[in-house]
Amino acid sequence: MSDRPTRNERDSMGEVAVPADALWGAQTQRALDNFHIGDRTMPEAFVHALARIKGVAARVNRELTLLDPARAEAIATAAAEVLRNEHAAQFPVGVYQTGSGTSSNMNLNEVLARRAAELSGLDVSPNDHVNLGQSSNDVVPSAIHVATSLLLRARLRPAWQDLVATIDERSRELEEVAKTGRTHLMDAMPLTLGQELSAWSAQAGDLHDRLGGIEPRLSRLALGGTAIGTGINTHPEFGARAAALLAMETGAPFVADPNAFRAIASQDTAAELASILRSGALTLIKIANDLRWMNSGPLAGLGEIELEALQPGSSIMPGKVNPVLPEAVAMACTRIIGLDATVAAAAGSGNFQLNVMLPLIADCLLEGIGLLADAADALSRSVAGFTIRQDRIETPLARNPILVTALNPVIGYLRAAEIAKRAYREGRPIIDIAEDMTDLSRTELETLLDPARLTRGGTPGAEDA
Repeated sequence: MSDRPTRNERDSMGEVAVPADALWGAQTQRALDNFHIGDRTMPEAFVHALARIKGVAARVNRELTLLDPARAEAIATAAAEVLRNEHAAQFPVGVYQTGSGTSSNMNLNEVLARRAAELSGLDVSPNDHVNLGQSSNDVVPSAIHVATSLLLRARLRPAWQDLVATIDERSRELEEVAKTGRTHLMDAMPLTLGQELSAWSAQAGDLHDRLGGIEPRLSRLALGGTAIGTGINTHPEFGARAAALLAMETGAPFVADPNAFRAIASQDTAAELASILRSGALTLIKIANDLRWMNSGPLAGLGEIELEALQPGSSIMPGKVNPVLPEAVAMACTRIIGLDATVAAAAGSGNFQLNVMLPLIADCLLEGIGLLADAADALSRSVAGFTIRQDRIETPLARNPILVTALNPVIGYLRAAEIAKRAYREGRPIIDIAEDMTDLSRTELETLLDPARLTRGGTPGAEDA
């Protein structure tokens, strides 16, 4: 700021030099002067959620005859400008600031006050007008809920729905392709690729239920509680009216939390949401790892599928192609696991009437939602784009000694184990060994050991009894 022209702004602590062209005021500048920890500023989605709350607060305070129409309209207009990203450079406060998020709240209050004053020609106070009926302690937790709710709706839910739809489409397409199943990374009974993918779909589908389950708690806002939950210095109807107006504007079912003390003191819902994001990340890691294993090779690995070739895989080995999207997904999801641990620790940092790690919680949740949505998009592309290597599926399946499991009901487990061991030892198909070691005919064995029949479960051959 030393090379920029400045103006003097005053707050309760005295005067401070502020860049002449900045919309912010003294308290924002003090935060910029005090906090030099990392380079992460508060996420855009959080700033937008604060702006929504400020615009709604101005209109509600006008309805309650606590704020004159001209100032209320100017503040609401300025807030709408922020939502259109017209003043994006005016929110430079970092994540690692005061734990209540007061610096970010005052940053927005000061920007809206100055802009509203320009629009209306009136004196507009950041505290007395823009922040009327509010406190950082109820506004910032509310902004966390608003920002995460809207980002879930706009970004994660659609991306996840697309992923599930893509998996379902491939599952239907591959429902008749029998392959070797694996447990402990070892050969097991057969299933179809469609069945394998159906597990991915069902696993991913659980995230919708988890997000639906948290929505009632995520929709509760601390607005109206002000400093510690008592509602000091605000109208008793302010919280309910503001939440209702936010719900009408966004389509999300926001309500005022019936216990504002809980809403301000606790970040349990944030911790719950972070754990749900973690569970989604674990789902994507599972699918990404399955894809990588199935794609491994192309000669020395499983090689059952071939992922879309997207870029050269090595700076030294010509022709090498790697599973880059599943790898990127796994890294993003590992980051989400770390974010969950951070939110858990931060959510436990409430003392008495206030949590003091709110900016960190906001940043982690919003980063996690964005990463999970992007990862879902990337994995959807991988699932849609892989092709089947039929020979690498059929040959190992035909020679899989574990198929002998189908003979258990006919010849018993111990006899079947002897057949399997001999098949392993001699490297011969299980049907040939079974024909040598049992009284079953070739036709009976072909029926009993048919992989396609075995993927349908039940006791093989029972329908013929």
